[in-house]
Amino acid sequence: MKIIFTVVAISLLSTACTKAESTSFKPETDEDKTLYTLGYEMGTRLQALNLNKREADALAKGFADSAKNEKSVVDVEAYKLKIQPLIQTRIQAASGSEKEKGKQFITEYLAKNQKAVKTDSGLVYEIMKEGKGKTPGASDTVEVHYHGTLINGSVFDSSVLRKKTISFPLNRVIKGWTEGLQKVKEGGKIKLIIPSDLAYGEAGSPPKIPGGATLIFEVELFKVNP
Repeated sequence: MKIIFTVVAISLLSTACTKAESTSFKPETDEDKTLYTLGYEMGTRLQALNLNKREADALAKGFADSAKNEKSVVDVEAYKLKIQPLIQTRIQAASGSEKEKGKQFITEYLAKNQKAVKTDSGLVYEIMKEGKGKTPGASDTVEVHYHGTLINGSVFDSSVLRKKTISFPLNRVIKGWTEGLQKVKEGGKIKLIIPSDLAYGEAGSPPKIPGGATLIFEVELFKVNP
């Protein structure tokens, strides 16, 4: 959580600065555009906080006052203690909503797809194509093609679209992959529906994967290397 807090804190400053100037500032030079891009990219980490305009303005005011070395209008030392609880509460609220959507999706998917299997961990998998080769173990390296989407269909990552397979040790990826890829043989293809507890948890992987998100992967297994 300390790492998450540090990253979000930095993001707060960057985004606040951008928001403070958004109505009047227009990036023109390469340096302007580079700094704007830095702020924009870091600001995506704040999406889970669901800030309204007043809250964004408060961030902007705090950042501007500090940057100009002006006196704080609040007791900063006292309110520092409230920052982390606020962030945690907002992230948990947002991820909780995503988790509920994921549970509903899985329930409906299992009802419509009789070949799908739900494991004790909560992972859902469906064999799309039977393989005939080796089945990987948790510590094996696999070569795969994959296509990853959220439950709304938006693509967040895809080796298929990049047209290049990827290899990695199966015990160095998210838990849903480690478990799921052990259900398919070389030459086979599997669909994995992975709840957040087996993926990126409450933090998600901004900007493309919200906290609490259930992920869908279609994975084709080409080769297993012990």
